[in-house]
Amino acid sequence: MNTEDTIDKHFTRLRPEQKRALAKLGIRTIRDLLYHIPSRYESSGPSATIAGVIAGAEVTLYGTVRKPDVRKTWKSRRPVAEAWLEDASGKIKMLWFSQPYIAKTLHDGMVVKVSGRVAGSGTKMYLANPAIDRSPINPEEVHDSLFATNRPTTYNLQPTTLFPVYPESQGISSLWFLHALKKVFGTRVQEHLADPVPPEILARYKLPSLSSALVFMHTPRRRSDATAARKRFAFEEVLALQVVMQQRRRVLLSEKALPVAVDRKTLAGFIASFPFPATAAQMRAIDAIVADFERPHPMLRLLEGDVGSGKTAVAAATAYMVATSIPPKAAASRPLGRTSQYGDVLGGTLQVAYLCPTEILAKQHFSTFISYFKEHPIPIGLITGSECRKFPSRVRYEESAKLSKAAFKKMVANGEIPIVIGTHALIEKSLSFKHLAYAIIDEQHRFGTVHRQKLVTKEACVPHLLSMSATPIPRTLALTLYGDLDLTLLDEMPKGRKAVMTDILPPDKRDAAYTCVRAELSAGHQAYVICPRIDEPDPQKELALQAKSVKAEAARLKKDIFPEAAIGIVHSKMTAIEKEAAMKKFENGDTDILVATSVVEVGVNIPNATVILIEGAERFGLAQLHQLRGRVLRSTHQSYCFALPETMGPNTRERMKAFASAKNGFELAEYDLALRGAGELAGGKQWGVSDIAMEALKNIKLVEAARTEAAELVARDPELQHHPALVARALTADKKMHLE
Repeated sequence: MNTEDTIDKHFTRLRPEQKRALAKLGIRTIRDLLYHIPSRYESSGPSATIAGVIAGAEVTLYGTVRKPDVRKTWKSRRPVAEAWLEDASGKIKMLWFSQPYIAKTLHDGMVVKVSGRVAGSGTKMYLANPAIDRSPINPEEVHDSLFATNRPTTYNLQPTTLFPVYPESQGISSLWFLHALKKVFGTRVQEHLADPVPPEILARYKLPSLSSALVFMHTPRRRSDATAARKRFAFEEVLALQVVMQQRRRVLLSEKALPVAVDRKTLAGFIASFPFPATAAQMRAIDAIVADFERPHPMLRLLEGDVGSGKTAVAAATAYMVATSIPPKAAASRPLGRTSQYGDVLGGTLQVAYLCPTEILAKQHFSTFISYFKEHPIPIGLITGSECRKFPSRVRYEESAKLSKAAFKKMVANGEIPIVIGTHALIEKSLSFKHLAYAIIDEQHRFGTVHRQKLVTKEACVPHLLSMSATPIPRTLALTLYGDLDLTLLDEMPKGRKAVMTDILPPDKRDAAYTCVRAELSAGHQAYVICPRIDEPDPQKELALQAKSVKAEAARLKKDIFPEAAIGIVHSKMTAIEKEAAMKKFENGDTDILVATSVVEVGVNIPNATVILIEGAERFGLAQLHQLRGRVLRSTHQSYCFALPETMGPNTRERMKAFASAKNGFELAEYDLALRGAGELAGGKQWGVSDIAMEALKNIKLVEAARTEAAELVARDPELQHHPALVARALTADKKMHLE
């Protein structure tokens, strides 16, 4: 057996649904199987065997099903499904009360895992309503039992009463993985795997070797073994990601950037024209970016700020600095656009590209930039999938004009539009810049690495890069996902902003929220109502859900709650023109209440909106809830947020409590990381970061150690020629991060 062998070469009895399930889980080779990390471990209780169970214990047992049947109880005549579970040490009865159908799903000889409470006593003990994992393993594939003894049965397997529970997919069970890995370990294949982590690093951090860690992870004798293995694999993946980041950073920093003419006096005048005083945090961020402009290599920076902290103003100020810089007359090290016979660059100023994830956000920023630049004669362009616009209009300076895409692209290519704001249309091959010197990416967490790389490498000369995120990211996550970027925090709110008053209301208390909305509408303000879904479910196609829909809730509010109010809707199924019209009416005050999905999560800036109701709040992540709350943090008015969960279990109660009490998004992000893992914050699957690496992000020392080691390795050996196994691991990590 070889680690690069495909699964079906050694597991010949795989059924089609099992093959599909393995493919869905990304398991193609024996190596992939070995790296299929358990999601958790279960204890079998007092013993791994049936003979050792005691009454009242919660146990997990493995064995073979015998004699499944249905009978009725003697007195109440209730139907009962029953079967025996058998292993080498004995057998025990399993009973499922009022669930006769279970007997039909079992057959004699099935190998299963069951979990439940031991009821009865003495010789009459039984498992009451146990949960059952029906293994798809054929009986003839089951070798000597893993579960009948508490000693190793195969080379290098650990005696254990801990059993791994693996991520599953329909068609393949956790128990299948347990048996499959037993077969793989029997060949000692793990001994021949090259360890991607250099031995000196393993020794420095007291991490187990790859071979030992695989055994500890899949067959732990103690929980400390599993913990050590998981720590090692987390370090390995973070190290691989950091190697990718450090190599990318090294390449980009070796490039030359177009020099930006920094005139701090002119910049100060532009900042002074803002309709509000800049905060100290904004000035620190601007100074850091301007200092990067003065260096010969491209800037690589992440600007992270809470909702309403003023990132757009920082982007506008730094964009102004670039858009007022003239390209150098001397020919750069690379040709830039058209040149004269003397090598001088022809025409225009340096250009800025501002990439936004949604059309609503792009148009919002276009409008905001116009307000910042109205006293400064700098053309600004907007390009989305539906239209192109340019400010100022030739007819009226204070307005923008609509252009054809061909005319717009020609003006950008000629350098006539210094600042271009847009959606994915910005990275189309057909759009070329004359002197692209500065790339800004808003809501960085919504873009994959590919989008960022396309924009940065769009032109012959590498532009400065500013990534921005209004989703506060814990430091560990930022260091991992954006390890190639310098980090700047906007940790101060503009003066006069009042904290949003947040209340969590159960369904029977929602009238308090409606009372507040009425009061705010009477004061001339506006409100949002956020719903988890767009339409009501089709009862013939899916079960009716409690989750409120935008369309039905808007109709209900108009009919029963706010008959005098003008109510509008916005959701993702509307066309761009419909969404823009609805948002324009809300912005102009023609709509009192906007009922929407989370499409308004980021960038929507309506200062007059002071109250937001979030229906089905438990269905949103904490970071998303915080973003939605930020929609009413746009003015100096007191604002209100009401989270209205449909259910209030212990987990929801704790999350809602954190949402209501967190002072800022950074505090909430750290809580979310500790409670639910990083996937909810940054989309682990989107970024190709495994669950085990996401767990590691709770450990700042581990992440910083991996980053330090990666930087030193790449500094000593940029191509990592002496570490081929780490190169292969880094390529795998890079490939996953490019999947979108």
